This record gives sequence, C-alpha cells and structure tokens, in this order.
Amino acid sequence: MNYLAAYSSMASFDPAQKLAAFAVLTLLFAALGRAVRGVTTAGAIAGAAVCFALLWAAGIGAFAALLSVFLLTWIATRIGYSHKQHLGTAEARTGRDALQVLANLGTASGCAVLYATLRPDPRLLIAMAAAVAEAAADTVSSEIGQAVGGAPRLITTWRKVAPGTDGAITLAGTLAGAAAAIAVASVCVLTHIFEWKLLAVCAGAGVAGMIFDSLLGATLERRHLLGNNAVNFASTIIAALIAFLFC
Repeated sequence: MNYLAAYSSMASFDPAQKLAAFAVLTLLFAALGRAVRGVTTAGAIAGAAVCFALLWAAGIGAFAALLSVFLLTWIATRIGYSHKQHLGTAEARTGRDALQVLANLGTASGCAVLYATLRPDPRLLIAMAAAVAEAAADTVSSEIGQAVGGAPRLITTWRKVAPGTDGAITLAGTLAGAAAAIAVASVCVLTHIFEWKLLAVCAGAGVAGMIFDSLLGATLERRHLLGNNAVNFASTIIAALIAFLFC
C-alpha cells in the first residue's frame, strides 16, 4: 500500500481507532529499537513517547521520517564498529539512553505538538523535519567520520586532533551527514509533509545544525560548559529555527 492510500485509509478512522493504530506502531517501533540494541530500555520508552507524539501530531509522514533517522543512525553506528572500539569512541552496545533520545528528537516532537495544539502553521512541520534531519546528520557524520574519515580536524582551528574530540570533523563524515539530511528531507517530501521546493531548506537547515553542533563542541563542550546532550538539543533547535525562518 502506498503512502497516500495508507494516509487516506487512516484518515477514515475514528479518533479511538487512530489512537489504537498509533499505539501499535509506537510499540512496534520501540520493540524494534530495543531488539536491535539501538536504544536501552529507558531509551526505548523515551523513543516511544517521541514516536507517539509525532504520529498523533503530524501523522504517518512524521513516523516515516523518524524511522529513517533510526535506520540511518543504527547503520552508521555499526559501520567500522571494531575500529571505533579500538579508538575508544564506539557507542555502547546497549544503545542510546533516554536523555540521548530526547536530546536528539525532543525538538522535533515539540514542533509537531505545537503545530497540532496551538499553532497550525505549516512552517512548524518543516521545522520538525529539519530537527529530525539534523539529528540524523549529526550522528551519521560522527559515526562515519570515526569509522573511515581518517585524522579529524578541529572545526575552529583546523588543526589535527584525536578521533572523538569534541568539535572535530572529517570530510567523509561531513559528506555522509549531509547525505543523511537529504535522505530524511526526501522522506518528508515523499510522505507529503512538504513539497519538493522546500527540500533544500529542510536539508540545508539540518546541515547547518550539524555544523553548529561541531562549533559548540569545539568551544563550550570542550570547556565543559555544556554536555553532549545539551549540545545536541541546542543544535536541533537551531536547525528548526533556520527552517522555520527561511521556508
């Protein structure tokens, strides 16, 4: 069944049926994340909350975008995992915890809920998509950069630093992150969250947020003024703001 058919079918459901369908999808999503060790148990609960909020507020398209982020980041995390273990930068095998999940996806769910409850402005859906695109871009760039990017450079001084250094970037990682942002934005277009003409705005905002993440990492995080979760959360907010203002 294509997206339009699925969307039309779900649109005919009464509110109770919709909530039940959303609950089933949410449980399946959380179970998948836990089964493949993409998240911890607490992370799965946080992911379920985000998933249900996105489904309820923005529909199947938002769920498709969320699923694409999960798949992209899960694959990127496992590319070159043994090499990243050797470097000491590998993600824990138990997966991401609740705070990591909320730091990366809280902005997107907030935009969606705001759209559904207080302000039905379509720009909020693009902001939501940009926040999700940034989350994908940031994680993919970091994971691919550590796996195959070689010696990274600090974004503020361009000097070579050790892999895993806050604010360090690689060409391979940056290109992979940009590709992830484009992929997520394309999913949003294909599921009719917004039109093709806004793909560049969404993906561009996601890439801008990724770069902002590196800048914060090289400055405030290296000085221990912000933690990694705070940096990730701030970067998704920046991506959402850019998309909202420029769409």
